[in-house]
Amino acid sequence: MIDIQSLLATWDTKFRDHPDGAELPPHHPHCLGCGPDNHHGHHLLVRRSGDGVVATHVFDERHVGAPGIAHGGAVATVLDDLLGFLLYLTGQPAVTRSLTIEYLSPVLLGVQYELAGRALETEGRKRFVEAEVVDPQQRIVARATAVFVAVDVTHFEQAHSAE
Repeated sequence: MIDIQSLLATWDTKFRDHPDGAELPPHHPHCLGCGPDNHHGHHLLVRRSGDGVVATHVFDERHVGAPGIAHGGAVATVLDDLLGFLLYLTGQPAVTRSLTIEYLSPVLLGVQYELAGRALETEGRKRFVEAEVVDPQQRIVARATAVFVAVDVTHFEQAHSAE
């Protein structure tokens, strides 16, 4: 169980200016995408790159869909999580409103992929973003577009008010 007050106490280290090339802190220790303490997670390490974010990732047997191929849900998880790091650069937390994935080629297990995400535009509370997964031959194998909606702390407190 995540302690919401501990999570909120770390926001000042996340939603601030990070220098280009800096490794960004995980969303929280048990995050499925980037949490270092989640034994089933992807352990994504993300860096700032200009106005965007980048990472590398290798899908393993825990992420199998068809034999030798990463499950589409695992690919979507990694892309959603990567896009979430763009919010650190905006200075305000937000949550995924919609996520669209295009699977252009099989995402293979055991292959190191390059991931890149960038912000497109802001419209009120909406943040429009996109990302791609690139294989070692520089081919885009998956692409995502998403809309995140900026929220305040009450959004996260609501999830814990029923406890």
